[in-house]
Amino acid sequence: MSSRTYHVPQGGHPPQTDLLSGRAVFTNAYAVIPSGVQRDIVVSYLPHWDSTRVWVLARPLSGFAETFSHYLMEIAPAGGSDMPEPDKDAEGALFVVGGKLSLKLADGEFELRPGSFAYVPPGCAWSIRNRGLDPAQVHWIRKLYQRVPGVAVPEAIVINEDSIEPIAMPGTEGRWATTRFVDPADMRHDMHITIVTFEPGGTIPFAETHVMEHGLYVLEGKAVYRLNQDWVEVEAGDYMWLRAFCPQACYAGGPGRFRYLLYKDVNRHMNLRQGPPLV
Repeated sequence: MSSRTYHVPQGGHPPQTDLLSGRAVFTNAYAVIPSGVQRDIVVSYLPHWDSTRVWVLARPLSGFAETFSHYLMEIAPAGGSDMPEPDKDAEGALFVVGGKLSLKLADGEFELRPGSFAYVPPGCAWSIRNRGLDPAQVHWIRKLYQRVPGVAVPEAIVINEDSIEPIAMPGTEGRWATTRFVDPADMRHDMHITIVTFEPGGTIPFAETHVMEHGLYVLEGKAVYRLNQDWVEVEAGDYMWLRAFCPQACYAGGPGRFRYLLYKDVNRHMNLRQGPPLV
């Protein structure tokens, strides 16, 4: 699959002549955060991160995301962090969409470029720096890892999607495919980060209704997405959150491919009581 593109946020401020109306939606079942609202006025900053600004797309919140947080980060030249993760029980996934970054893990240093994916297990020391001349943009998804007695914690992963062959969904003739960074049968992992690709005309032809919470960031193209009872138009740079069991479907009308970065929580028992999840 050649000529991939990755949306990079532009920031800035809209002119005073712009209309107030937009496509942002926040409900109990889903939310849509359009690319146009990812402006300078809504950026955040994090402790121990130098020359880095963050758009927080999802965070644990009553009536919103329950299992994860999703940051879209812009790291200026020489920026980054030597102490990025404050929680020893958190795992992380990084996906680079712009620029180049240097990632240090216990087993070496890796250069990340657009399309690079890194999985950082809980308790793993790591650091990240922009050693280039241009700003770099990276998605950072964080989740509290749910340990299971007798199941090992997964090792770190660093890979680029260029080296992964997308897997077509059965019966779709390649119009709907998934790029998997982790084997879905690997019980060590309690979250999956994948890239879903629809060729023009590809569809999710039924209302998917299942237990996984979803976070979707549109990397490329546009589509009409069914969220609960509503059809919404989405394009590159938009973010969607879906709570567990929210019905979803999709129609990718073209003219180009429609691709999104997808988070799902997987491979663990359902929590039956208040407090930390059981495993």
